[in-house]
Formats: sequence, structure tokens, C-alpha cells
Amino acid sequence: MSHPPSKPRPQRIGIFGGAFDPPHNAHVALARCAVEQLQLDALLVLPTGQAWHKSRTPSPAAQRVAMAQLAFEGIPGAQVDERETRRAGPTYTVDTLAELQAEHPGAQFFLVLGADQAQAFGSWHRWQDIVANAIICIAQRDQSTLTFGVLGSKSGLKIPPNGPIQASAEAQTLAIRMPLMDISATAVRQRVAANLGVAHLVPEAVARYIDNHQLYQTT
Repeated sequence: MSHPPSKPRPQRIGIFGGAFDPPHNAHVALARCAVEQLQLDALLVLPTGQAWHKSRTPSPAAQRVAMAQLAFEGIPGAQVDERETRRAGPTYTVDTLAELQAEHPGAQFFLVLGADQAQAFGSWHRWQDIVANAIICIAQRDQSTLTFGVLGSKSGLKIPPNGPIQASAEAQTLAIRMPLMDISATAVRQRVAANLGVAHLVPEAVARYIDNHQLYQTT
């Protein structure tokens, strides 16, 4: 007796956005953990263009793209996508997601967020539409509050620990386990400006790029 052919699983595409000014070791660790734990076929690393929520003017897009390419080149399936840096006006994740859905019909999308991004997610432009079209995947460093699975319409979207987001529609969230890494791009920039070493905070190739291009010399 023959069995009907099984449906191929949908392509699994991760979306990992940020200023990456500069990309640091915690960014790289999160990307690697996301690819492995979410079994992604591709991880699109998207340096932001004109980020609507940033008060600081970021470094030129070409430099941030170049550093991202250096930082993530060793991660299977990771590729830097420059579309947001080429977009006129403010950069919104919901627009990027709509473009990617049109380009990859039938794919399943996973939005990868750091803990700080997750806490601010409720202020994102049309975040409800993002929740409706992608699985929200959050870096979770506190092993005691790891949560996996689908949170239904009664629970809404809750981001541990006790994040500000509530969604009325059914939302899917996943936690990404990763080691505790107390690194921020702000701290990296401040150390460079103070003539302190950052080789322990960013990938070696990124440290060389910062030095060669004399980035972040003033705060």
C-alpha cells in the first residue's frame, strides 16, 4: 500500500535586525544559537537604515554592512541583507517582513530578538502585524524562565520576565538559549573612544576593521 508523499517542510528563515554599530560577540552568539536551535535554512542579518527609534546617528551604512559581513561570515546559512540600508525614510521591520514574504512564498519566518529589543517590542511600528506573520524568538539568558511553544489567544504574547507586550491575537514565541554575555555596542564604542581594547568584545576581523577605519574615535 503506497502512502501519499509527505509535504516538504516550509523553508525556515530567520530575520535578525539591528544597527550592528558595531556587531559584537553577543550578536554572533545569538545568531549561531538561533540557526542551531531553530533549525534555520537561512538567517538574514539586516543592518538598519534610518532607525526611527534611535536618537543617535549611526555610523555610515556601508561600514556597518562591512562589519556585519565580517562578523557573521562563519555562521552556516547567515547572510547580510542590505535592503533596509537602501530604503528611504525610517526603517520598519513590518515592511521588511512583507517584502520577504513576497520573495519566499510559503516560508516560515522567525524574528530573532535580543532581550533589550524584546522589552521594547511593544513600541515597534505595527508590531501586531509582525506577530501575526512571524514567530518571535527571544534571547533568553535566565535559565529558570525559559519558555518554548505557542501562547494562545488567552495568554497573548508574553515575553519573560514580565515584558510589556500583550497580544490579543494568537502569537507564537520561542526562547533561544544562549550564554550570559554582558556586551553592548554602546560599551564597545565607549571603550574605543577611551583608547581601551575591544578585542575581547568583538570578532577579531571587526576589531581590525574598527582600528583600520578609525571608527568611534570620539563619543
